[in-house]
Amino acid sequence: MGSTFATAKMARDGALSINGKRVKSPKKPAPRTEAEIERAASEDAENPPLTKARFKKLTRVPRIKTLRRALALTQEEFAARYRIPVGTLRDWEQGRSEPDQPARAYLTVIARDPEGVRAALKR
Repeated sequence: MGSTFATAKMARDGALSINGKRVKSPKKPAPRTEAEIERAASEDAENPPLTKARFKKLTRVPRIKTLRRALALTQEEFAARYRIPVGTLRDWEQGRSEPDQPARAYLTVIARDPEGVRAALKR
């Protein structure tokens, strides 16, 4: 059984070639009115417009998870570095619980100066 390969190359001018044949750029879509955009959005079964009812069902990504990812740390690394129990961190990230006021203050300090906190904890 053979396999099929395609080689795609983009020229410096932005033109695309597949297997050595130049491919025409697709036409730009015609401009739509707001009413046409709303109608198309309402007909999209996979991604319906955001209603107030759907908005209430959405879950927020906890800020702690965003902070940890910005520092490029795993849960275990973050927990060890900043001396937070890993189970507590998981609960915060998964929305099972929220940090109390002192923990929120600590997380704010970590967000503003992660290396300073790390250095202070090493002393």
